[in-house]
Amino acid sequence: MNNAPIGVLDSGIGGLTVAHAIRTLLPNESIFYFGDTAHLPYGDKSAASVKHYTATIAKYLVSRGCKVVVIACNTASSYAAKAAREAVPEVKVVDVVSPVVEYAQQHLTQKTIGVIGTKGTIGSRIYPRKLNQALPDAKVKSMATPLLASMVEEGFFNNNISAAVINAYLSSHFISEIDALILACTHYPLIKKEIEGYYKAHAAHVEVLDNAHLTALAVQAYLEKTKALTTATAPQDHFMVSDFTESFQKSTQIFFGTKISLEEVRIWD
Repeated sequence: MNNAPIGVLDSGIGGLTVAHAIRTLLPNESIFYFGDTAHLPYGDKSAASVKHYTATIAKYLVSRGCKVVVIACNTASSYAAKAAREAVPEVKVVDVVSPVVEYAQQHLTQKTIGVIGTKGTIGSRIYPRKLNQALPDAKVKSMATPLLASMVEEGFFNNNISAAVINAYLSSHFISEIDALILACTHYPLIKKEIEGYYKAHAAHVEVLDNAHLTALAVQAYLEKTKALTTATAPQDHFMVSDFTESFQKSTQIFFGTKISLEEVRIWD
Protein backbone atom coordinates (compact mmCIF):
# COMPACT_ATOMS: atom_id res chain seq x y z
CA MET A 1 0.00 0.00 0.00
CA ASN A 2 2.92 2.40 0.45
CA ASN A 3 3.07 3.24 -3.24
CA ALA A 4 -0.71 3.57 -3.53
CA PRO A 5 -1.99 7.07 -4.36
CA ILE A 6 -3.51 9.69 -2.09
CA GLY A 7 -7.12 10.34 -3.04
CA VAL A 8 -8.38 13.93 -2.98
CA LEU A 9 -12.00 14.88 -3.62
CA ASP A 10 -13.78 18.19 -4.01
CA SER A 11 -17.00 19.58 -5.43
CA GLY A 12 -14.97 21.21 -8.21
CA ILE A 13 -11.39 22.26 -8.80
CA GLY A 14 -10.81 24.56 -5.81
CA GLY A 15 -9.55 21.55 -3.87
CA LEU A 16 -6.53 21.54 -6.16
CA THR A 17 -5.01 23.98 -3.63
CA VAL A 18 -5.08 21.11 -1.12
CA ALA A 19 -3.60 18.75 -3.71
CA HIS A 20 -0.89 21.32 -4.39
CA ALA A 21 -0.13 21.64 -0.67
CA ILE A 22 0.18 17.85 -0.46
CA ARG A 23 2.44 17.81 -3.51
CA THR A 24 4.66 20.49 -1.92
CA LEU A 25 5.08 18.53 1.33
CA LEU A 26 5.13 15.06 -0.24
CA PRO A 27 6.63 15.43 -3.73
CA ASN A 28 6.95 11.69 -4.37
CA GLU A 29 3.38 10.74 -3.51
CA SER A 30 0.93 10.03 -6.34
CA ILE A 31 -2.34 11.98 -6.23
CA PHE A 32 -5.70 10.86 -7.59
CA TYR A 33 -7.91 13.94 -7.63
CA PHE A 34 -11.65 13.88 -8.29
CA GLY A 35 -13.62 17.09 -8.78
CA ASP A 36 -17.38 16.62 -8.91
CA THR A 37 -17.93 19.39 -11.43
CA ALA A 38 -21.26 17.84 -12.49
CA HIS A 39 -22.75 18.81 -9.13
CA LEU A 40 -20.92 21.96 -8.09
CA PRO A 41 -21.31 23.96 -5.99
CA TYR A 42 -22.04 21.73 -3.00
CA GLY A 43 -22.98 24.78 -0.97
CA ASP A 44 -26.30 24.95 -2.86
CA LYS A 45 -27.12 21.27 -2.29
CA SER A 46 -28.95 19.57 0.57
CA ALA A 47 -26.94 17.85 3.30
CA ALA A 48 -28.30 14.49 2.10
CA SER A 49 -27.06 15.12 -1.44
CA VAL A 50 -23.62 16.23 -0.26
CA LYS A 51 -23.33 13.09 1.87
CA HIS A 52 -24.30 10.90 -1.09
CA TYR A 53 -21.88 12.58 -3.50
CA THR A 54 -18.98 12.57 -1.04
CA ALA A 55 -19.43 8.95 0.05
CA THR A 56 -19.75 7.77 -3.57
CA ILE A 57 -16.58 9.57 -4.67
CA ALA A 58 -14.69 8.28 -1.63
CA LYS A 59 -15.67 4.73 -2.56
CA TYR A 60 -14.60 5.34 -6.15
CA LEU A 61 -11.17 6.62 -5.06
CA VAL A 62 -10.68 3.61 -2.79
CA SER A 63 -11.70 1.32 -5.67
CA ARG A 64 -8.84 2.94 -7.61
CA GLY A 65 -6.46 1.87 -4.85
CA CYS A 66 -6.07 5.05 -2.79
CA LYS A 67 -4.49 4.55 0.65
CA VAL A 68 -6.01 7.67 2.18
CA VAL A 69 -8.88 9.95 1.13
CA VAL A 70 -8.80 13.71 1.64
CA ILE A 71 -12.05 15.69 1.56
CA ALA A 72 -10.68 18.92 0.08
CA CYS A 73 -13.96 20.79 0.40
CA ASN A 74 -15.22 22.68 3.43
CA THR A 75 -18.90 22.05 2.67
CA ALA A 76 -18.34 18.31 2.18
CA SER A 77 -16.16 18.21 5.30
CA SER A 78 -18.93 19.97 7.24
CA TYR A 79 -21.79 17.73 6.15
CA ALA A 80 -20.29 14.47 4.93
CA ALA A 81 -17.05 13.53 6.71
CA LYS A 82 -18.86 10.94 8.85
CA ALA A 83 -20.67 9.52 5.81
CA ALA A 84 -17.37 9.19 3.93
CA ARG A 85 -15.71 7.42 6.86
CA GLU A 86 -18.61 4.98 7.09
CA ALA A 87 -18.45 4.38 3.33
CA VAL A 88 -14.72 3.54 3.31
CA PRO A 89 -13.84 2.27 6.81
CA GLU A 90 -10.77 0.50 5.42
CA VAL A 91 -8.84 3.74 4.82
CA LYS A 92 -8.15 6.97 6.66
CA VAL A 93 -10.38 9.91 5.69
CA VAL A 94 -8.94 13.37 6.35
CA ASP A 95 -11.25 16.39 6.22
CA VAL A 96 -10.17 20.04 6.01
CA VAL A 97 -11.88 21.16 9.23
CA SER A 98 -10.31 18.89 11.85
CA PRO A 99 -6.65 19.87 11.19
CA VAL A 100 -7.53 23.55 11.68
CA VAL A 101 -9.39 22.84 14.91
CA GLU A 102 -6.49 20.75 16.21
CA TYR A 103 -4.04 23.55 15.40
CA ALA A 104 -6.26 26.09 17.13
CA GLN A 105 -6.53 23.87 20.20
CA GLN A 106 -2.75 23.82 20.49
CA HIS A 107 -1.99 27.45 19.67
CA LEU A 108 -5.06 29.66 20.05
CA THR A 109 -6.29 29.11 23.59
CA GLN A 110 -8.29 32.09 24.93
CA LYS A 111 -8.12 33.85 21.56
CA THR A 112 -10.73 35.49 19.37
CA ILE A 113 -10.89 33.55 16.10
CA GLY A 114 -12.46 34.75 12.88
CA VAL A 115 -13.77 32.41 10.19
CA ILE A 116 -14.56 33.34 6.58
CA GLY A 117 -15.94 31.00 3.95
CA THR A 118 -18.80 30.29 1.58
CA LYS A 119 -22.43 30.63 2.64
CA GLY A 120 -22.71 26.83 2.88
CA THR A 121 -19.73 26.42 5.16
CA ILE A 122 -20.59 29.36 7.40
CA GLY A 123 -24.24 28.32 7.49
CA SER A 124 -23.30 24.82 8.66
CA ARG A 125 -21.76 26.34 11.84
CA ILE A 126 -19.17 23.54 11.74
CA TYR A 127 -16.22 25.75 12.68
CA PRO A 128 -17.81 27.57 15.66
CA ARG A 129 -19.23 24.30 16.95
CA LYS A 130 -15.97 22.37 16.77
CA LEU A 131 -13.82 25.30 17.91
CA ASN A 132 -16.04 25.93 20.93
CA GLN A 133 -15.88 22.25 21.84
CA ALA A 134 -12.09 22.24 21.62
CA LEU A 135 -11.57 25.75 23.03
CA PRO A 136 -14.31 26.67 25.50
CA ASP A 137 -12.50 29.91 26.38
CA ALA A 138 -12.12 31.09 22.79
CA LYS A 139 -14.50 33.44 21.02
CA VAL A 140 -15.44 32.65 17.41
CA LYS A 141 -16.69 35.19 14.86
CA SER A 142 -17.93 33.92 11.48
CA MET A 143 -18.83 35.69 8.26
CA ALA A 144 -19.78 34.46 4.78
CA THR A 145 -17.65 35.98 2.03
CA PRO A 146 -19.32 34.61 -1.13
CA LEU A 147 -17.63 36.92 -3.63
CA LEU A 148 -14.13 35.68 -2.84
CA ALA A 149 -14.43 32.21 -4.38
CA SER A 150 -15.91 33.43 -7.66
CA MET A 151 -13.35 36.24 -7.74
CA VAL A 152 -10.50 33.74 -7.48
CA GLU A 153 -12.02 31.43 -10.10
CA GLU A 154 -12.13 34.35 -12.54
CA GLY A 155 -8.45 35.06 -11.88
CA PHE A 156 -9.01 38.29 -9.99
CA PHE A 157 -6.40 38.25 -7.24
CA ASN A 158 -3.27 40.24 -6.50
CA ASN A 159 -4.84 43.28 -8.15
CA ASN A 160 -6.95 46.33 -7.35
CA ILE A 161 -10.21 44.45 -7.71
CA SER A 162 -9.30 41.74 -5.20
CA ALA A 163 -7.84 44.32 -2.82
CA ALA A 164 -11.11 46.26 -2.82
CA VAL A 165 -13.25 43.18 -2.20
CA ILE A 166 -10.93 41.84 0.52
CA ASN A 167 -10.80 45.22 2.25
CA ALA A 168 -14.59 45.49 2.19
CA TYR A 169 -15.02 42.09 3.81
CA LEU A 170 -12.22 42.26 6.38
CA SER A 171 -13.23 45.71 7.59
CA SER A 172 -16.64 44.36 8.64
CA HIS A 173 -17.48 44.53 12.35
CA PHE A 174 -18.54 40.88 12.15
CA ILE A 175 -14.88 39.79 12.19
CA SER A 176 -13.25 42.77 13.86
CA GLU A 177 -10.74 42.59 16.73
CA ILE A 178 -9.63 39.01 16.09
CA ASP A 179 -6.35 37.26 16.89
CA ALA A 180 -6.51 34.69 14.09
CA LEU A 181 -8.46 34.21 10.86
CA ILE A 182 -9.35 30.82 9.43
CA LEU A 183 -9.63 30.69 5.63
CA ALA A 184 -12.47 28.17 5.49
CA CYS A 185 -12.53 27.76 1.71
CA THR A 186 -10.02 25.94 -0.47
CA HIS A 187 -10.01 28.88 -2.90
CA TYR A 188 -8.67 31.25 -0.27
CA PRO A 189 -5.02 30.09 -0.07
CA LEU A 190 -4.57 31.95 -3.35
CA ILE A 191 -5.41 35.24 -1.61
CA LYS A 192 -3.72 34.48 1.71
CA LYS A 193 -0.89 36.95 1.10
CA GLU A 194 -3.38 39.69 0.24
CA ILE A 195 -5.31 38.99 3.43
CA GLU A 196 -2.12 39.07 5.47
CA GLY A 197 -1.23 42.32 3.71
CA TYR A 198 -4.52 43.86 4.78
CA TYR A 199 -3.79 43.19 8.44
CA LYS A 200 -0.21 44.41 8.16
CA ALA A 201 -1.45 47.64 6.60
CA HIS A 202 -3.80 48.10 9.54
CA ALA A 203 -1.14 47.25 12.14
CA ALA A 204 -3.16 44.26 13.30
CA HIS A 205 -1.39 41.11 14.50
CA VAL A 206 -3.68 38.49 13.02
CA GLU A 207 -2.50 34.96 12.28
CA VAL A 208 -4.01 33.75 9.00
CA LEU A 209 -4.64 29.99 8.96
CA ASP A 210 -4.60 28.20 5.62
CA ASN A 211 -6.57 24.96 5.91
CA ALA A 212 -4.99 23.56 2.72
CA HIS A 213 -1.54 23.65 4.30
CA LEU A 214 -2.75 22.32 7.66
CA THR A 215 -4.60 19.49 5.92
CA ALA A 216 -1.46 18.55 3.99
CA LEU A 217 0.46 18.48 7.28
CA ALA A 218 -2.19 16.15 8.72
CA VAL A 219 -1.84 13.79 5.75
CA GLN A 220 1.94 13.84 6.09
CA ALA A 221 1.73 13.10 9.84
CA TYR A 222 -0.65 10.18 9.27
CA LEU A 223 1.50 8.59 6.56
CA GLU A 224 4.62 8.99 8.69
CA LYS A 225 2.93 7.55 11.77
CA THR A 226 1.61 4.52 9.89
CA LYS A 227 4.84 4.09 7.92
CA ALA A 228 2.84 4.42 4.70
CA LEU A 229 5.00 6.96 2.87
CA THR A 230 5.77 5.99 -0.70
CA THR A 231 9.09 4.52 -1.71
CA ALA A 232 8.55 5.63 -5.31
CA THR A 233 10.36 8.58 -6.83
CA ALA A 234 8.15 9.19 -9.88
CA PRO A 235 4.57 10.03 -8.87
CA GLN A 236 1.74 8.97 -11.15
CA ASP A 237 -1.04 11.54 -10.86
CA HIS A 238 -4.59 11.48 -12.22
CA PHE A 239 -6.83 14.54 -12.19
CA MET A 240 -10.45 13.60 -12.83
CA VAL A 241 -13.73 15.52 -13.07
CA SER A 242 -17.29 14.30 -13.42
CA ASP A 243 -18.06 16.82 -16.18
CA PHE A 244 -15.30 18.27 -18.35
CA THR A 245 -15.34 21.80 -19.73
CA GLU A 246 -12.58 23.88 -21.26
CA SER A 247 -13.11 26.58 -18.62
CA PHE A 248 -12.32 24.08 -15.85
CA GLN A 249 -9.22 22.98 -17.70
CA LYS A 250 -8.03 26.57 -18.04
CA SER A 251 -8.61 27.22 -14.34
CA THR A 252 -6.57 24.27 -13.10
CA GLN A 253 -3.25 26.11 -13.32
CA ILE A 254 -4.63 28.84 -11.06
CA PHE A 255 -5.29 26.32 -8.30
CA PHE A 256 -2.52 23.74 -8.77
CA GLY A 257 0.23 26.11 -9.83
CA THR A 258 1.33 24.09 -12.86
CA LYS A 259 -0.39 22.83 -15.99
CA ILE A 260 -2.33 19.59 -15.61
CA SER A 261 -4.77 17.68 -17.79
CA LEU A 262 -8.26 16.80 -16.61
CA GLU A 263 -9.82 13.44 -17.40
CA GLU A 264 -13.59 13.09 -17.49
CA VAL A 265 -14.87 10.14 -15.47
CA ARG A 266 -18.65 9.83 -15.43
CA ILE A 267 -19.26 7.89 -12.23
CA TRP A 268 -22.85 9.16 -12.10
CA ASP A 269 -23.96 7.51 -15.36
